[in-house]
Amino acid sequence: MIETRQLTKRYGDLTAVDGISFTLEPGRVLGFLGPNGAGKSTTMKMIAGFLAPTSGTASVCGHDVVDDAIAAKRVIGYLPEGAPSYGEMTPRQFLGFVADVRGLTGARRTQRIDDVIERLHLNGVLEQPIETLSKGFKRRVGLAQAIIHDPQVLILDEPTDGLDPNQKHEVRALINAMAKDKTIVVSTHILEEVHAVCSRAIIIANGKILADATPAELEARSRYHMAVSLTAANMSAAKEALSRVADVAAVEIDPQDHRITAFPKPGKEIFAPISELLKTQGIAVSELQLESGRLDEVFRTITQGSAQEARA
Repeated sequence: MIETRQLTKRYGDLTAVDGISFTLEPGRVLGFLGPNGAGKSTTMKMIAGFLAPTSGTASVCGHDVVDDAIAAKRVIGYLPEGAPSYGEMTPRQFLGFVADVRGLTGARRTQRIDDVIERLHLNGVLEQPIETLSKGFKRRVGLAQAIIHDPQVLILDEPTDGLDPNQKHEVRALINAMAKDKTIVVSTHILEEVHAVCSRAIIIANGKILADATPAELEARSRYHMAVSLTAANMSAAKEALSRVADVAAVEIDPQDHRITAFPKPGKEIFAPISELLKTQGIAVSELQLESGRLDEVFRTITQGSAQEARA
């Protein structure tokens, strides 16, 4: 559904996107992650046909985004960063305008407008000028225009930016529902969003792909993968007990939340022996958790390492 080959964008001496190549199949949600200035939005703009690449190619549903631009844009729904729109229009007027641009007519036009209004809960603000809306409602209007023509491919740049927790949950549920028959690329800096909606994640920095894996595979790179965290009434006794478990490599206490974490030796599982030891020692524990890994730690390790290489 989406394929890029050595996609590159340069601005003079600055290389914003540096030879990015990937393919994305139908029914997948790709999370595009990276620090500010990594090249996420630039890549998405090139895939959406808003920005011409300096070199390399991108195609959507078999249509080259440069040589067959109109056909590619017909199958794409695009939510740009910041959800730009016409502030003097109301949401109803704006969605009608986008529907006309997309070539929707008659009953189909009415049905699609009504559907996106209902899905994004816009009924209460339909007659207000968009410029008077909150950031969250502007984002919802932007998402509504992106899906109004029921596209095969969605390119969403920070789709939950500015939304409150309930609104974020609604948008993530909408993305999950649409993912069954669409291909979706989501740019985000919110790592919890990767768990919530993404079946695959690409991490980029300095315009290059540094990692391409499922969220679970990325978490497996974390030093916290298969570690055991707990909160105990007697911290010193708990730490001493954990240190005596044969397959524990190290025990640390987080200075902020005061949780104890025991890290396993390579390839070892320590949850069962720790649980049994705590029980036999009579150490009161209020929380005991087997860690799958911490995506934020993996993200920092990958991107900070790239930044150090770039400076070198």
